[in-house]
Amino acid sequence: MDVSTGTQDDEPGLPGFPAAPSAASPYRVLARKYRPQTFDDLIGQGAMVRTLANAFAAKRIPQAWMLTGVRGVGKTTTARILARGLNYARSGEPEAGPTITMPGLGLHCQAIMESRHMDVLEMDAASHTGIDDVRGIIDGIRYAPVSARYKVYIVDEVHMLSEKAFNAFLKTLEEPPPHAKFVFATTEIRKVPVTILSRCQRFDLRRVEAETLSAHLARICEAEGVGAEVEALAAITRAAEGSVRDALSLLDQAIAHGAGTVTAASVRDMLGLADRGRIVDLFEAVMRGDIPATFAELRGQYEAGADPSVVLSDLAGFTHLVTRLKLVPEEAGADPTLSEVERSRGAQFAGKLSVRALSRAWQILLKAVPEVQAASRPLAAAEMALVRLAYAADLPTPDEALRQLRSTEAGRGEPPAQPATAPPAPAPTFAQAVGAETATRPALAAAPAPSAQPGPRLARFEDVVAFAGERREIALQIALQRDVHLVRFEEGRIEFRLAEGGRQTIANDLARALDAWTGRRWIVALSKDAGAPTLDARAKAATETRHQNAAAHPLVREVLSRFPGAQIVDVREKAQEEAATAEAEILGVEDAAQAEGDDEP
Repeated sequence: MDVSTGTQDDEPGLPGFPAAPSAASPYRVLARKYRPQTFDDLIGQGAMVRTLANAFAAKRIPQAWMLTGVRGVGKTTTARILARGLNYARSGEPEAGPTITMPGLGLHCQAIMESRHMDVLEMDAASHTGIDDVRGIIDGIRYAPVSARYKVYIVDEVHMLSEKAFNAFLKTLEEPPPHAKFVFATTEIRKVPVTILSRCQRFDLRRVEAETLSAHLARICEAEGVGAEVEALAAITRAAEGSVRDALSLLDQAIAHGAGTVTAASVRDMLGLADRGRIVDLFEAVMRGDIPATFAELRGQYEAGADPSVVLSDLAGFTHLVTRLKLVPEEAGADPTLSEVERSRGAQFAGKLSVRALSRAWQILLKAVPEVQAASRPLAAAEMALVRLAYAADLPTPDEALRQLRSTEAGRGEPPAQPATAPPAPAPTFAQAVGAETATRPALAAAPAPSAQPGPRLARFEDVVAFAGERREIALQIALQRDVHLVRFEEGRIEFRLAEGGRQTIANDLARALDAWTGRRWIVALSKDAGAPTLDARAKAATETRHQNAAAHPLVREVLSRFPGAQIVDVREKAQEEAATAEAEILGVEDAAQAEGDDEP
């Protein structure tokens, strides 16, 4: 009898799947019909299956397992397969012991998988939480199994047991009789006492990866004779979030909704989702600050049946996708759930928008989603959130606003007239990045920038590094000292070679910083020439030279010879010492004068 068949009367089906039921058979939902029967049928849990296979082969079988994971990843199903493997035996064959290789239905398999075997006891801890329920298990565990090899106790949602029930389990769980095994399943592993966890072998069942789950749904559609679009299966996979049961339930619903055919449009309509292509259009409109187009697109999606909060959530998801395409393009582009529109246009946005801009958009959308969900008028709340995002496209960041305010005050001697409406000078805005037309941008974003005021004169590269420290740009200052081999320097232009392992964005970061500091445009370019040693290397070389010169002095050699183990820690120039002493004397005279002035009546 083939393991893939549901009953002996069924015709053989596809490998790993049950055969199509006869006309008289009652309908079973896909989540039950395609429930795994063996370890080979489990998808996405290779690490657990490999560990169990090695443990069974080495006869190192623990007394208890703890299975944890999110909903629908196969905890209860795995527990039943474990019970089946522990008690697997076939009629007419010699006793082989526990195994994970089950080529066909054994003597106890059908009863175990149907939860009716008298030696495999399942208890739902959500409805049996008290100590009396656990006491029944403890009283019955002393008796040997009736027909199977082991008595197996499967406790689902074990975290729901009371404190007294957990305490009653402790001794029995640590030293059970040799014929008893426990399998616990839970979605809230943090609620299980550590004393219980320490007595179990724990397996964390993973969310099934999108590619694996989508392929699984495609195989089921083929077995059911259902036509399904790839984009529709990708939408179901995204909505399932790694849960196989959720994916199969949604697929069941989509088949019924589409009258036997699963299309992307029917899935979007069923789930209240927006068209992924229209989400990209909305992203482009809001990023370039085109409020009329943004409102029109949002209204169109709303009238098509999309939930405003879902639209904003999808918009945030696309923002995250663009960020990933910018930072890890190979990994993000290989996602099988992406449509061609998302992949191609997302890559275009990734090349134009900065990480800072995408991060700001993500924060605004992340805060807007719960606001829209709680609003009495969701569409209006979503529109106001998109207005906030569109106008934030041209607002300066706090550090840019502070630098601009200080520059204006230094140049005019008074605070700026309109600080709140001043756009950032150094970096391109969202609207500029996606090629917006001036006529379609918000009025606030189109306000002209105030004229730049002359900044400090930076005549040497060392002046640039020192000024970065004065402006509290510590990360930039450290990078300039450590990673820059200067090739050429003149006011308005810097060329350097980047040290191996140096920050790749340092040229752009330095150019923007110099533009903001000096009020004029600087050209910062990378060169292939060797260049001068870095400032850090020069400082270390100078320190080493001073130490060597000091060590060569006769007096120092005499001191080192008379005090074994003594080391030269620091070498200070005499001029520096004299300057420090003079400064201290001046400060002392000023303090004394101040004290005399305070003593006068």
